[in-house]
Amino acid sequence: MTNEQDRRLSVLMAAAQAGDRASYQAVLRACVPVAAAAARRQGHAPETVDDVVQEVLLTVHRALATYDPGRPFGPWLQSIAARRAVDAWRRHGRAGGREVHDPDAYLAYADAGADAGAQADASLRSDALRQAVARLPPGQREAIELIGLGEKSLDEAAAATGRSKGALKVNFHRAIKALRTLMAEGGDV
Repeated sequence: MTNEQDRRLSVLMAAAQAGDRASYQAVLRACVPVAAAAARRQGHAPETVDDVVQEVLLTVHRALATYDPGRPFGPWLQSIAARRAVDAWRRHGRAGGREVHDPDAYLAYADAGADAGAQADASLRSDALRQAVARLPPGQREAIELIGLGEKSLDEAAAATGRSKGALKVNFHRAIKALRTLMAEGGDV
């Protein structure tokens, strides 16, 4: 960065501190090549250079009010860029010590949580159960939907339907017996 560029950026930075948006954008645009050069100088791979540049721009934004326009801008920016590049190496080192990049690792292990065949069977049983519930008489269907599927207590179901708890119990137990028969006929257990 030449002395003339440095003086121009110092003036732009002072204007940015005063709230001039265009000056602030010009300062940030001028920071990008300096930050990228600092990242490359530190040996960062091309895919991490952009991350370092973003960190530098964020730091410049956060430190906007602390910059002294009477001092040179270039060394201030280069100091920030060098520090953010080192910080990126530190982050990479910490993560690299714990993490291994192996994009095909998932291929060697089965998913412990889900068996596709079991999920398909459960889905079929669920559909069969829905169809069997739909075939029940209205009183039994209502008892199953409220107590069995809706998980309501007998008191809540009685209040919702206006029927006695005893009647709901009888309908519920008859519905369970009927569902067992319907599911057995359909080939499901």
